[in-house]
Amino acid sequence: MGFDLVGVVRAEHLTKEHNYFNEWLLEGNASTLDYLKRNVEKRFDASLLVEGARSVVICAISYLSPYSRGYNEGAKTKIASYALARDYHTTIKELLSKLAEQLKTYSPQLRYRAFTDSAPLAEKSYAVRAGLGWIGRNSLLVTPNNGSMLHLGELVIDEEVDHYDMPMEATGCGECRRCIEACPNNAILDNRTIDTRRCISCRTIEREAEGKQVSLDGWIFGCDACQSVCPYNKRATLHTNPLFDPLFDPTALGVKEWHAMTEEEFEAMAGTTPLTRAGLDRIKRNIKE
Repeated sequence: MGFDLVGVVRAEHLTKEHNYFNEWLLEGNASTLDYLKRNVEKRFDASLLVEGARSVVICAISYLSPYSRGYNEGAKTKIASYALARDYHTTIKELLSKLAEQLKTYSPQLRYRAFTDSAPLAEKSYAVRAGLGWIGRNSLLVTPNNGSMLHLGELVIDEEVDHYDMPMEATGCGECRRCIEACPNNAILDNRTIDTRRCISCRTIEREAEGKQVSLDGWIFGCDACQSVCPYNKRATLHTNPLFDPLFDPTALGVKEWHAMTEEEFEAMAGTTPLTRAGLDRIKRNIKE
């Protein structure tokens, strides 16, 4: 289907990860991300999402592009590199549907549901269980050869498979703390979680928080600061699937160009990208001259 990694695990309750997440919520780290507080039981138990679920197929695909390596110092209109391509929710759902239909040629009675991160499923936790990688210090899934600039998608199916994958051994971030040191707002906590109250990605996209504002460090949609410095991302090869090619050059758009942009121009340039989630008005408000 064009995915870079795949693993399969049982659709079972992730008890340890569930408890860890509850502690994170109680500490107030979700801030305005109210959706994370809903369906918590389902999030860590795929069997509650799909009736009769037995297995979870976790797929990962790279979006690493030259823009993922970072911007010039002092840039004021930076965009997270994943947002430069067609919205991954749409693309991955299409790929997963094709995969499911192929699986049904072997098992016509197969029932399934496809998910991306827009659904309540702890996909990073299941990906770790499936041996795709580990949770890095920046809370993201890190893989040995593809780094962390990956999109995840899952098929929850109602059949068992003949072999289930196991978590990786003897891998990890070691003593490296580059992601923590690179975060402008110290949003990365020592327990490999994020305080979203200080996270630039959250503050530029999600519901705007009241009270004290945080530095956006030139980011107008999302943030790659903690990923672009990761050694695994520095040595990973660029993405190969053309479905994730950037649709425009963000370095060609400065403060003046963004402020002058009309809704029609924004739609023509970025209408199929995740940028529409924030919208042009919000993006312009994020620009700090």
